[in-house]
Amino acid sequence: MRSKEIIGGLAATVLLMAGSMANAQAPATGAPSAASTAKANLDQEIKLLRKDVRSEKSRAMLNALELNADQTAKFLPIYQQFQAELGRLNDLREANIREYAKNYGALTDNKADELVNQAISYYKKRTDLIANYYDKVRAALGTGTAARFVQVEAMLDNIIDLQIQSGMPLISTATG
Repeated sequence: MRSKEIIGGLAATVLLMAGSMANAQAPATGAPSAASTAKANLDQEIKLLRKDVRSEKSRAMLNALELNADQTAKFLPIYQQFQAELGRLNDLREANIREYAKNYGALTDNKADELVNQAISYYKKRTDLIANYYDKVRAALGTGTAARFVQVEAMLDNIIDLQIQSGMPLISTATG
């Protein structure tokens, strides 16, 4: 499969995830048990979609890097470690999005400030993580492969970011 097709599949998967996250802000109706069941279903759906995104990202990355068998053997453990660390970092992002959804109807300036600062912190940590793994990939496979790793990761992250952000309403607080 070509990298553009894989990236298209990744974008579709992320779009589904963004829709699920946006639905998290809809108020639950009915009995408390129905609300807890809906939340559990949403949590499971998000977990599965995040797994699909990681899988699609890995395929797109490997396809774009065009590594031989020896290079793949060196790259995969590094990339798997990167994905694990990025996954933990994305847990923070998901929690921030859920907090935004939970407070969306009555967002105060203080809460908006808190959420924005958490988002900024996430992006800084993600950039630092990519820089750290650039160094690891460069040490194992050379500058060209490491540069492509960063380039492809940035491209995939941009697709994911756009899909998630396009499914979220703009912040609105009492002061504007």
